[in-house]
Amino acid sequence: MSNKLKIAFYWAASCGGCEIAVLDINEKILDVAKIADIVFWPVAMDIKYKDVEGFPDKYIDITFFNGSIRNSEQEHMAKVLRAKSKTLVAFGSCAHEGSVPGLGNLTDKKEIFEQVYLKEKSNVNPAGVTPKPESKVKEGTLKIPEFYDTVKTLAQTVDVDYFLPGCPPPTKLIAAAVNAIASNDLPPKGSVLAPLKAVCDECPRKRENKKIEKLYRVYEKAPEPEKCLLEQGILCLGLATRSGCDAKCLNADMPCTGCGGPAPNVPEQGAAMITALASILGYDGVEGKTKYSQKEVEDLISQVKDPVGTFYMYSLPASILKRKVIKK
Repeated sequence: MSNKLKIAFYWAASCGGCEIAVLDINEKILDVAKIADIVFWPVAMDIKYKDVEGFPDKYIDITFFNGSIRNSEQEHMAKVLRAKSKTLVAFGSCAHEGSVPGLGNLTDKKEIFEQVYLKEKSNVNPAGVTPKPESKVKEGTLKIPEFYDTVKTLAQTVDVDYFLPGCPPPTKLIAAAVNAIASNDLPPKGSVLAPLKAVCDECPRKRENKKIEKLYRVYEKAPEPEKCLLEQGILCLGLATRSGCDAKCLNADMPCTGCGGPAPNVPEQGAAMITALASILGYDGVEGKTKYSQKEVEDLISQVKDPVGTFYMYSLPASILKRKVIKK
């Protein structure tokens, strides 16, 4: 028993889907039990932060940390678990790229609090109270985590050893990571534990270089099952997104929204997709491609109703943009 690995899981700013994905490896969880003891997993076992803080440094062999960094508690635990872990894995899109919580970077703490606690019609808050890190009550001082203006990725907060992408990570990638840990066959530090291809390489749909006449949101059109969704006018980020998901969304007639993070050798996922779209629209100067007039391009681009939510749904905090500048 003393030779078993010590594994930890932690959940920061995320939906909890990564926790469920761990259980979705089904009988593989028995392989985990054979090689490791889970010493910290707040969602599944009763252990206190002070217990983890009391661990010797590097006591944990590997920590799977899911969720982005939205408040002071999450930042504190990221730093604690970094100190206590030999290996730290950014587990899932939120830890890897910031993901959907990262869209909060389009605003700031002040605007969020005003909307949620003061303007929301379902609230009854005549005193205009908003959360504060410390509040005096009759029992003493009540402390809660400080809510930050900016959502950060795990790697923007502490040093990260590996990245396991996906929202949540596909079970086969989780199982492969477990096998790599069990066999001590992990790749070089900083590696993304996913295939070196784009989602388009896993997609069975056929591309015909057809001219895009109109852009549709997913509820506006029933796509043809064998043809490229992008060529049917449904924006799909498969060109710029790392594979490993077996194109499951595309097989269910849903476009890739980018949860796998940037494809290999793509430093900026959103910009890469915008560049790919510009190429499709004939702006790269390649001969033989269908050309669009300036008006056709402008008309198509104007149909993208939510550019940030479309091209940076999972990657805004990790992008070169990082957040919207809010003028005080």
